[in-house]
Amino acid sequence: MAEAHLLRPAQHTPRSLIVTLYGAYGRTAAGAALAVAELIRLMDALGVDAPSVRSSVSRLKRRGLLVPERTPGGAAGYALSREARELLDDGDERILARPEPRPGDGWVLAVFSVPEAERNKRHLLRSRLGGLGFGTVAPGVWVAPDRFRDEALRTLRRLGLDPYVDLFHGEHLGFTPTADAVARWWDLDALARLHTEFLRVQEPVLRSWEERGVPEGQDGGEGREARRDPPAAQAYRDHLLALDSWRRLPYADPGLPPALLPRRWPGARSADVFFRLHALLREPALSHVREVRSGLAEQAARPRRPGPAAD
Repeated sequence: MAEAHLLRPAQHTPRSLIVTLYGAYGRTAAGAALAVAELIRLMDALGVDAPSVRSSVSRLKRRGLLVPERTPGGAAGYALSREARELLDDGDERILARPEPRPGDGWVLAVFSVPEAERNKRHLLRSRLGGLGFGTVAPGVWVAPDRFRDEALRTLRRLGLDPYVDLFHGEHLGFTPTADAVARWWDLDALARLHTEFLRVQEPVLRSWEERGVPEGQDGGEGREARRDPPAAQAYRDHLLALDSWRRLPYADPGLPPALLPRRWPGARSADVFFRLHALLREPALSHVREVRSGLAEQAARPRRPGPAAD
């Protein structure tokens, strides 16, 4: 069963938004840091004040996800740690992929046993497996679609939990029909509510952008009216909020084949809304981030005017 926090609607906390910002726009080939001033300016557009940004960055630093580093221009900033980059790279495979699951794909089974003296690791195992989208078959027995196998292997090894776990690949042979079994392994009602809430918030956002028409120069043919490019600042805000909400869903919802899900399952529709928004807004959002960063860099590079001379 997914972790309880994954089954609640997304809360746009400052810490979550900063992680989403780094994941979406902060991974350059050179691994350059984001200046603190840039983080404050970009978070301000989302209603997050400077003290909250600084506090959240400090927490992420203590967790080992951000490391202090100077920007190329010499400003104080923070870069992703190696562990954070690995987590975000793994996340890309889950968050930005659109798998087409089939009933015959098989399952990965995680069976673990932890000595009583190390029961804290038992809780960590449950938390991590649930956070990877595994469902609970029985105490100490967890299941997920087989496509999660490699990510589970990497995660358990990274956390030093692999000595306590055996992983198996197999099929569900009975005796309960598989569609009935998955309803025990996962809380499908709670997952459906997550998708429905995502649609309630993000579908009107998508509709609003699509009603504006395609960006100028991408009108798709004669007879269609060309429109101006999307306002970059608003595209950035809407893209980041949609991504911050969406990125939890592929970890809570294991993405089961339609044949194993209730009728009118909202998951495919919410995925369609997200990927349409992502395709529409990512580039103008990225342009806004670059504009903010270059503007602040130019401002920092200007020589300071001397103040009035003292009497």
